[in-house]
Amino acid sequence: MVDRHQGRAYRLASSILGNEADARDVSQDAFIRLYESAGRFDGRSRFSTWFYRILVNLCIDHQRKNRWWKRLAPLATPGGDDPEERAFDPPSSAPGPEDEAMLTQSISRLRPALEKLSPQQRAAVLLQTQEGFTSREISEVLKCSEATARVHVHRGIAQLRKLMAND
Repeated sequence: MVDRHQGRAYRLASSILGNEADARDVSQDAFIRLYESAGRFDGRSRFSTWFYRILVNLCIDHQRKNRWWKRLAPLATPGGDDPEERAFDPPSSAPGPEDEAMLTQSISRLRPALEKLSPQQRAAVLLQTQEGFTSREISEVLKCSEATARVHVHRGIAQLRKLMAND
């Protein structure tokens, strides 16, 4: 089970939190929480939906808990001194250095824009774009109605477009 969901859990946590070390910690905590509460899974939703609800809630809790710290120590950026502190930079599918430079620039612009979204909007957008979740699955993860999930995705994407156009 861990092997099947570990990569996706880490990617989602890293995208929400913007820090690889925190993403590793929170995704590991999600598996621990999953193990501790496995007996409460009632089968009304898919197992992966239930697990991602746990993961997203832990990410949101982690952000709330560490909000004051961000003002004192901003997130690491690509090119930082410590490789453990670098921002999430997924590998490019295009092999050329120009493509890699453009990808890095886009990510460096997207990360601050994602951080300006509400936690629900950020999670909804990332669940849809990275994980391919449907509105129903997003609503189950975020514990809201399908209509509200669609609104979170729509407003999140609209806000990202607006923020990216202003850069």
